[in-house]
Order: sequence, then structure tokens, then C-alpha cells
Amino acid sequence: MIEFLQAPDRPVLVIGGAGIDVVGRVRDDLQMGISNPAHIRFSFGGVARNVAENLARLGQPVVLIAAIGTDQAGDQLLQWTTQAGVDTSAVLRTEAFPTGIYLGVVNPAGRLQLALDDMNATNALTPAHIKAKAELFRNASLVFIDANLPRDTLRTVLSLARKARLPVCADPTSSILADRLKPYLHHLWMITPNGVEAGILCEQNFESSQRQRAMEAAKCLVSQGSTIALITLAEFGVVYASSETSGYIPAIRTKIVDPTGAGDALTAAVIFGLLNKVPLDDAVRLGVTAASLTLRQRGTVIPDLSQELLYDQLVI
Repeated sequence: MIEFLQAPDRPVLVIGGAGIDVVGRVRDDLQMGISNPAHIRFSFGGVARNVAENLARLGQPVVLIAAIGTDQAGDQLLQWTTQAGVDTSAVLRTEAFPTGIYLGVVNPAGRLQLALDDMNATNALTPAHIKAKAELFRNASLVFIDANLPRDTLRTVLSLARKARLPVCADPTSSILADRLKPYLHHLWMITPNGVEAGILCEQNFESSQRQRAMEAAKCLVSQGSTIALITLAEFGVVYASSETSGYIPAIRTKIVDPTGAGDALTAAVIFGLLNKVPLDDAVRLGVTAASLTLRQRGTVIPDLSQELLYDQLVI
């Protein structure tokens, strides 16, 4: 049986990227080299920050460690995230970098066409800064990290988590960053890659539509030491595996308004479910429900997300 080592009423410690999301949805097929008419929206993002906000809106105590600039964007991000219920007292304000920005372009069907990101502010999260927050590890129930963290900082986070006997959940964040987690798979309680990232971690290639190959990759990650592997396959659903169970949940058929943040909502809802002793199979259903609801709206986090909303819309 999957169990936590600490009391679930303690806060989740979330460490990683925070920034501004600017996402444009083009009205017609994207044409390179010209200005494309689009609907453009602004919201607060970053994988770690998104997971933290989702958890807070579900009623889970959460502390965020991230780095943002001393600019107006950082002021606004901090205010919004705090008002959502996240403890932001450990967020670092740095003059060395501006607040991070993610720029995405999606097509009329809501699928990502290209993206740029500047998350250099996360480099301010040095090992020394993390060590200065060691008390937060001792008081936490679980640590969530994203792979925006510098390699030496990742090592420090995992070392402190081991000393505090905390389970660690990690999101590879992108295909470019995924290999940062390779040395630590045996230290991870849960890992949540998409199909491309899972292929990199398992050194195999497969298409998102290849459910059986994705399941093999999930079991590969478990064989390398991760307690739970959860692989998102976009419109083809989610596969998951642990040493005790494995399964597949198809994606909910829904109109995609904006794909940004759906995976983070899924991860947060699964963590929330498992912290509250929900079996893995049912926790993944909560996650798929959260992802589906996020896909239907502009922005990275559903502003009225709640436990009641999740269970009302729950995947059967």
C-alpha cells in the first residue's frame, strides 16, 4: 500500500518555476514570418507555481519556493498567488533576473504550435538558498519539484528531502530539461512526464497514441526506482503504474480552449488525492478531471477550483 511518511495535514513544499504566461490562440492556421490575428491572454504560470495554486485552491496547505524579479510582473504574481492561498513567504525576489515569461502559440483547435520561455530567474535558487530553508523540509508532508531548477540545486533539494524522509514528486517540465531528473529516478516517489519526456527518461521512442508503449515506459520508470509513474498522453489520456497497480484512463472529450496548465492541474489533483488516502486509481481520475476542466478555460489555473467542483465533474 502506498503510504506517506509524514502527516498529510502538513504543507506540501513546492519548489521550481514561477512566471508570467502569455498565450496567443491564432484565428486561422499559423503562418510563419508574418503577424497572425489571434486572441492573446495573460496569466500567472510556471509549473511549480501552477501546482502550488491548484493545491491551495483544493484546500491543501502549500509553501512555494521560487524566484521572481523585483519588477511589476513579480509584484502582481506574488499578490495573485498569495491571494489564492499559497504561502509565498519563501519566494525569492532577485534583482539579477526579470520575472520569468512563457510565450506560447496555439492553433484554433487549442494545440500548442510553438513556445518560448525565459525562466532564468530560477537560477537564483542556489543550493545555499535552499539550505537556508531547511526548516520548511522538516515541517512538510511532501516535496514537489520541477526541472527548471539548476542541477546542483536539484541535488540539494533531494538531499534535504531524504534527510527529512519526505516523498518527492517531480515534473520533467520539458523535453529539454527532462534529463536533469535521470540521476534521481530512484529517489522519486512520483514522476509525471508526458510521452516525449518519458521516452527520454527511458531511452525509448513512442507516439502519444501508443498506449501499450507508454505503459511499458511507466513500468520502466518504476523499475528504475520511482514509486509511481504517471505519463500524460494529451488527447489519448493517461497511463500510470506503481509496484502494486497500473492502469489507463482515457481523456475526457472536451473542447480545448487553452492547453496551458492542464498537466499541472492533473499533477496537483493526484497529489491532493493521494495525500488524503484516495487509492491511486481514483486519484488519477481526479487528476484527469482537473485537467479536463482546465482545458476548457483561458488561463493556467481554474480560479474557482474546489474539491466540490472536482467531484461533481469526476470521470467515471
